[in-house]
Amino acid sequence: MPQTRELFDSLMAQAPLDGETLASLADVLAHCEEATTACAAGMLAREDAGHLHMAVLHDLDCADVVTSTRRLLTRTKIDDSALLTAQLEVCLLACQRSNETCSRHASHHEHCRICSQATQRAIDTCHQALNALRP
Repeated sequence: MPQTRELFDSLMAQAPLDGETLASLADVLAHCEEATTACAAGMLAREDAGHLHMAVLHDLDCADVVTSTRRLLTRTKIDDSALLTAQLEVCLLACQRSNETCSRHASHHEHCRICSQATQRAIDTCHQALNALRP
């Protein structure tokens, strides 16, 4: 996180969130993207993948949304609070869906356990960021 924090501090003198919050969020979302992508791949590799169809879709949706959110964070300016809030709400929803699905499979599949933990961290961090953005 020190490198991410340094990057955000150098770019955003007047961002709607402080550099530490932005850096933490970006790092948590990067880990979440990796975990959800790997989890989806792990489920697809199973012979009995058919019953995991919705879990795969939730993971892939989550991976796409957290990636978009991270990209938006790097472009955040002082007047982007409304857009950032909306994106964080979408990110929160995608992470919650993935988390709910993978939590049900966590005791059977290690990749789902890891994914469930990563999405929970993303949920918590999105909540913190949203609380900081809202008056």
